[in-house]
Amino acid sequence: MDIGLLSVSLNVYSTKRIAEEAEKLGHYIELIDHTKCSVKLGSGKPQIYLRDENITNEFDAVIPRIGTKVTRHGAAIVKQFEMNGIFSTARSLAITRARNKVRTLQIMARKGIPIPETLFSINPDNIEEQIKILGGAPVIIKLQEGTQGLGVILAESKKSAKSIIDTFYKMDTSILIQKFIEEANGEDIRIFVVGNKVVASMKRTSEPGEFRANVHRGGETLAITPTDKEKYIALNAAKYLGLGVAGVDLLRSKKGPLLIEVNASPGLKGIEKATEVNIAKEIIHFVEKNGRRRRK
Repeated sequence: MDIGLLSVSLNVYSTKRIAEEAEKLGHYIELIDHTKCSVKLGSGKPQIYLRDENITNEFDAVIPRIGTKVTRHGAAIVKQFEMNGIFSTARSLAITRARNKVRTLQIMARKGIPIPETLFSINPDNIEEQIKILGGAPVIIKLQEGTQGLGVILAESKKSAKSIIDTFYKMDTSILIQKFIEEANGEDIRIFVVGNKVVASMKRTSEPGEFRANVHRGGETLAITPTDKEKYIALNAAKYLGLGVAGVDLLRSKKGPLLIEVNASPGLKGIEKATEVNIAKEIIHFVEKNGRRRRK
């Protein structure tokens, strides 16, 4: 198969791992820097260019690894591949949905997937009431399009929460506010979904003095076996968003597992190390199954 790997650099661990496994399995894989791609519309069939090279029909499948800062452009490039009948491991719409935390949680809530109590608003005049609606401080304040634990703040008192929320509103920054799940004890679960199966799972524990358990924030990792309910939530979250490859993050609360985020370009380094599962190989097998079928 000929596979296009949409990423800005092969120096990124996850991108490199996927390329390595594709080559080991005998496929041709090419890095496509989607930030250097253009789409030509107008007369004739729409065409995709990488700089001045027409790559519209060069691949059997594409694997998007789209960065946060270029989500819209990257999703537009993926959409054009889709419109030309090329299989993608993540639908363009799914990428933009997953990148927006509010949209993700709206979809999950509508589908009956359990999530933490969440509030989003742009009204700076009733911040105290917003905090009260969630049961008071402490609360978690999140940027709607943050990633790797960035833009996630724990406000431990009503005073600090009001100050932080007011600052974000005045900066015209989109945020959401969530009830703090104290019993999670600084731990969360990352479940890695490929296709219609869970391929790996790990527990992430925050370092002392830090409430965020992300690996990029210094969290420790441990391979785990998720419960049936946790698997159900992860598989359906990926399905509802339209993601063939997804990292689904959960908290364990007194009421059971709660979904907090779905990542459309989940990193491989931490979870491959923790679980010793060759996730990159699983991704290529998924592409083999679907890309070839679509090609026929």
